[in-house]
Amino acid sequence: MPKPKTNSTIAWAFGFGLLTVVLIALPHLLSFSQQEILVFLVINVLLVCSYRLLTLTGEWSLAHAVIMGVGAYTSALAAKQLELPVPVAMLLGASMAGFLAFLLSFPLFRMKGFYFLIGSFAAGEVIRLMWKWSDLTFLFGGPKGIKRIPSMPDIFSIDFYEPVNYYYLCLVVVAVSLLILYRVERSRIGLTFHAIHWQDKLAESVGVNAFRYRMLAFVISAFFAGLAGALYAHYVGAVAPNRFGVEEMVYILIWAIVGGTATFYGPIVGVVALTILNEVILRSLDVDEMRPMFYGAILIISILFLPNGLESLLPKIKGWFAGRKERRDALAEQPAE
Repeated sequence: MPKPKTNSTIAWAFGFGLLTVVLIALPHLLSFSQQEILVFLVINVLLVCSYRLLTLTGEWSLAHAVIMGVGAYTSALAAKQLELPVPVAMLLGASMAGFLAFLLSFPLFRMKGFYFLIGSFAAGEVIRLMWKWSDLTFLFGGPKGIKRIPSMPDIFSIDFYEPVNYYYLCLVVVAVSLLILYRVERSRIGLTFHAIHWQDKLAESVGVNAFRYRMLAFVISAFFAGLAGALYAHYVGAVAPNRFGVEEMVYILIWAIVGGTATFYGPIVGVVALTILNEVILRSLDVDEMRPMFYGAILIISILFLPNGLESLLPKIKGWFAGRKERRDALAEQPAE
């Protein structure tokens, strides 16, 4: 006999169904400019979730924004110069980002912790400055970057230049990517990532090759960051070196830290919450130029009062409701005087 569904399973199914309905209906409730913001938000969700996969091994990189740029530049060049179909160019961009991570793994993973952080920053800056190098302007366009990048071609008369249609495309691509990332984390490989993070020497003592698993996490993370970059490039129609600079990398770090990296949904909560803060509150107050200051303040407050990120609020809220229910039940069981 099939097992009856538990309340938890029903709740998750209901929540997933509700989330799907909200995501499908959401763009139709927004203005044109807000729909464009929504497209970038979906792309950033993939970007920050791909970054989290690398943090599972205990390493934090400062090259993730540049790796996103590798995917964007490669996809743009493949579509514009080689005239490859845009979907093929996107996959090529993601693959090139993964291949670059493979090459960088050999020097970078000879370092750990703070030294890996600084080494990744240096490697990323070398790549970004190559895009601006005057001798390579014919290829990368110099400081101005590449413009007039081909957009996603119409499929079944669907114009992907429209933000709503491109949003649905990104939603499908990101949903599939997140499912893959989730399955990787829940697999034996993902458990090994966690083991390397907390006890790398112990893992190596039982035959785990920590270098290869860190490399694998880096490559998978870079592949999906490159895919996010390709999605960005073919929507905006232009890429430039400054778009993938230190400022963008700081935002990725803040999204991950504020949201939390202990759970899969933590970084998603971080990027959604901070995007709403930036696009709804800061813009309405006309203080968009002060965004770095607000982000810095939020980071400091989060580290001081929510060191485990926004994701740690959910268990606290559940515990508070459970405690109230227990007290209410206890009061109900007391005999009336």
